[in-house]
Amino acid sequence: MTEEEIYNKANSVVGLGGMTVNERLYVSGLMDLFDKAKKKDKELARTILEAIRVDQPSIKKILKI
Repeated sequence: MTEEEIYNKANSVVGLGGMTVNERLYVSGLMDLFDKAKKKDKELARTILEAIRVDQPSIKKILKI
């Protein structure tokens, strides 16, 4: 999946701000891709989290970087 496709999926969801990270991943359809990326491709995982509007301190905690 390209970065553009990831952002398109994330931007298609209304009300991301009121959701947890897991809810954002689930409703955007990016949960499976994120789970795989978290283990093997930290940059892709970061891109997904940025697309669903997770703040940088939280991204660092989630990805343990």
